[in-house]
Amino acid sequence: MPQQLLVDRFFDTATRTHNLFSSKNNLQFYLDYIFGNIDFTGRTMLDVGGGNGVFSFYAACKGASRVVCLEPEADGSSSGVTRTFLEVRQSLGLEDRVTQLPLPLLDYNEADCRFDIILLHNSINHLDEQACIDLLRSEDARHKYAAIFRRISSLMEPSGQLIIADCSRHNLFDSIGLKNPFVPQIEWEKHQSPSHWAALLSETGFHPLGVRWSSFNRARDVGKAFLGNWLGAYVSTSHFCLTAQKVA
Repeated sequence: MPQQLLVDRFFDTATRTHNLFSSKNNLQFYLDYIFGNIDFTGRTMLDVGGGNGVFSFYAACKGASRVVCLEPEADGSSSGVTRTFLEVRQSLGLEDRVTQLPLPLLDYNEADCRFDIILLHNSINHLDEQACIDLLRSEDARHKYAAIFRRISSLMEPSGQLIIADCSRHNLFDSIGLKNPFVPQIEWEKHQSPSHWAALLSETGFHPLGVRWSSFNRARDVGKAFLGNWLGAYVSTSHFCLTAQKVA
């Protein structure tokens, strides 16, 4: 199937058939925020905590040769994660290129596999939740995350790219003791700022490339112009996307 037809089918399947995102335009805007100008052609990606696989399938449809989606909840999950993943994969005909494994990152050990891109979308704090909470006040917690980043590096090709998307620790609503109306489920103490992740990455064999800040998808470029910065994120969702490159 020609790539553009496959990409169009991806958007139709993700938004209309399975309701994984509210609309094609919103999904495209968010994917551009997460991936920027990455060229997936012929590359490999590891999607850590990838859930229903929407990012994995997008990468494959854009030309990735192999994608592995790690989703621990898929092992005996009653949430329908695996069922949705398999249905989307079959609909897109990607059985030979996209795989889901019910494993956490630290249990994944495919010796001969190295990835060009590793994505941690809203999953970095779950790799060791208590260590993430204690990161700023505990050397032991810092050593644990340093070991995690070195493990990630060992799974990457030279000059591979790491993408970390998550909420920062700092948010206006939390600072004044109010529940955030946009993301009321976030427990801010379980997250860290991109500057702290970037500092730790610099110590563990990565070169941070930059940070993007989320804005509201429906507002498109206008919202991005006003809210796609640290201050705009601070008064909304505090969501960031940090990219780093493995030092060859």
